[in-house]
Amino acid sequence: SATAAGELSHMGIRNPHIRGPVAQQKGRSIAGPALTLQFMPKREDLHDATEYADPEKQLHRHVLYQVERGDVVVVDARADMDSGIFGEMMLTYLAGRGGAGVVIDGCIRDSRKAMELDLGYWVRGTTPNFHIQTNIVPFNVNAPVACGGVLVMPGDIIVADDDGAVCVPAGMAQALLERASKHAEWEDFSREKLAEGGDLRRYYPLSSEAEKEYRAWRLERSSS
Repeated sequence: SATAAGELSHMGIRNPHIRGPVAQQKGRSIAGPALTLQFMPKREDLHDATEYADPEKQLHRHVLYQVERGDVVVVDARADMDSGIFGEMMLTYLAGRGGAGVVIDGCIRDSRKAMELDLGYWVRGTTPNFHIQTNIVPFNVNAPVACGGVLVMPGDIIVADDDGAVCVPAGMAQALLERASKHAEWEDFSREKLAEGGDLRRYYPLSSEAEKEYRAWRLERSSS
């Protein structure tokens, strides 16, 4: 995510970091297209707190119906810490459909069981409450959302790892991939040189004086 965020800043996207949700499993990383779910403040004349009254009216189910392999469900939960957006059963369904994970500006529940599933989690925390028990309700599916202060459009690419989650605009994804691949390669070279005691000014960022050395390193790697 750090490479994606850094390269996006050079491409004109100043801050793509979805702030608030944090990694729940160290070493886990995902990248995939976003499906979005928007929550709004609850108004009791429109929504009651009965979890199972009419399940098909619960829009958090409908975003999961659309999941395809590799998708990332991104939820604008208004930074609410009292509502468990998804619990074990919904998350089991998401995993069964091949979803990559969730990025939620809020909480999940049933966390122990959830962590046993093959999903990545970037959330603010956990709660025992179900999704409409307190202050918010699901309001819209696959519409633009503001998650962690970042505009996320359906189909944008979410890149997430230990550092956090980053939103890559769909139209910039291919160009970013090309830039990030080049960036990662010269960083590998620079990392080797710095570990050997090389001059920081020469190797990070890669200076023009080190370009010839870098090209020779690439050639040696490609021929080995």
